[in-house]
Amino acid sequence: MKLVLAEPKYFKDSISIISDLVTEAKFKVKPEGLELVAMDPANVAMVVFKLLSSSFTSYDVKQPETMAINLNSLKQILRRTKSDDILSLETTEDSKLTVQMKSNTVRSFSIPTLELEDKEQRVPELQFPLTIETSAAVLSEAIEDVSVVAESVTFLGEKSMFLVKAEGDLSKALIEIKPDDVTKITTSGADKYKAKYSIEYLKKMINAGKLAEQVTIQFNTDYPLKIEYKVTDRLLMSFILAPRVDND
Repeated sequence: MKLVLAEPKYFKDSISIISDLVTEAKFKVKPEGLELVAMDPANVAMVVFKLLSSSFTSYDVKQPETMAINLNSLKQILRRTKSDDILSLETTEDSKLTVQMKSNTVRSFSIPTLELEDKEQRVPELQFPLTIETSAAVLSEAIEDVSVVAESVTFLGEKSMFLVKAEGDLSKALIEIKPDDVTKITTSGADKYKAKYSIEYLKKMINAGKLAEQVTIQFNTDYPLKIEYKVTDRLLMSFILAPRVDND
């Protein structure tokens, strides 16, 4: 395969975000695009990433293939990418991935592909009664605000309000987000939904706000959370995060 990107930022930033959660991952290179489904080592979070073939200026994939890569190694190389570089990715017969950056100079790097166990990561089928669509900045601000006081955050949702709250030993934080021109709340009933999640994981996930301006948030009471960022005809990055269930 040989893939060429004229806008390397989407790939570079995506790998940087994913590598905060997953160290080694398997990409599927299909005719419609590059896909990755990976679980973090603690089995708390899943990331689903698709970089569509329409993102690439050249997308030469003779047949579907998979390549497993150490994402930290790839991230270090991609850090050397400049915004005006043309980035190409090519697999070689000796099981390596060649990354080339072309501007006024041509720089080439190669990293070995890995042998990972052939375990298919399946994206769970989840049903959500509540969906909140808002700007990525609104969610990022809320998570940064609550991170000042605690390590976990409680999401409360209903038709007229999305609440983000956290309580530390002495401090509390509460952010009220109401439907307006920026925020849309859709719910299948008049119920209220409440779940608690890890702020440490959420802080890694909201970094995807630098890729897309909008975010979709879905959850249910004591149920996994799904956060999705989309750039039309470019990419999709979504995260599934297990809830924190209080033992008391």
